[in-house]
Amino acid sequence: MWILFTLMAAFAQSWRNALQSKLSREVNAIGVTLARFIWAGPLAGLYLFGLYQWQPQPIPDFNPGFWQFVVGAGLMQILATALMVKLFQLQNFAIGAGLAKSEALVAAVLGTLFFGTSISAMGWGGVLLGTVAIFMLSSVKGWRQLSLSTVMLGLACGSCFALTSLWVREASLVLNVPFPHRAAWVLLSVILLQTIILLLYLGWRDRHTLTQLFKYSRLTWLISISSCIGSIGWFSAMALEPVPYVKTLGQVEVFFTLLISGLWLKDKITLKEVFGLLLIAIAGVMVMWGK
Repeated sequence: MWILFTLMAAFAQSWRNALQSKLSREVNAIGVTLARFIWAGPLAGLYLFGLYQWQPQPIPDFNPGFWQFVVGAGLMQILATALMVKLFQLQNFAIGAGLAKSEALVAAVLGTLFFGTSISAMGWGGVLLGTVAIFMLSSVKGWRQLSLSTVMLGLACGSCFALTSLWVREASLVLNVPFPHRAAWVLLSVILLQTIILLLYLGWRDRHTLTQLFKYSRLTWLISISSCIGSIGWFSAMALEPVPYVKTLGQVEVFFTLLISGLWLKDKITLKEVFGLLLIAIAGVMVMWGK
């Protein structure tokens, strides 16, 4: 089941990234970040309500540890999304999305050191192979085109996404309800926190950006829908399995990204990109076999 949730998340996220890349040409990074959350909250609430109609459960015990993880994950995801938008503005869509996928390797290292994650030798091999493939795909014209500042920005973005994922999993593990319900509670809590923070900030400092989001309301709505679907997939998968496994398999997102880049954004797909996708597929198989 975690594999299906991960594939769903990767597909939805690739569309969300493409839509965010398009919106970033008209709206600043904070505004594009808010577009990810602003309509996702009501959708996450409907999803949680549907789960309780399908399988009634008691309201979980929201202890202080849960809220610490939710606040940490929410703030890290805001920062990670803003950094990724900056990557889109510095490079093209495929390069920005690729550099952000350093998340899998960082999650494996941090998970092993601080979160008690156990990864087999084959699993580590898959994580490393997937990381090599991602960075190869990120340098379309070779490493010389990537400045040190761009690479560091990509690693910072991936690290923030990794911490988000690790804290999301920890938050879900402390709730005493079945996995779809606890994942949905974490999702709703994180999204509402993020939406409130960004709305208050923009209402105080940058009301023009809020006006811009209403101007591009259709694009904002599509970003929120794809973001919510993707988050349901990620949060559910990470409630079932350790983050490094989920995020390494989730690198198939690059396959969807290249399809979108080629078919919708009209970018050319090279032989090197096809080879990189093959490496990602092998990495995904290694991770699943290494469990």
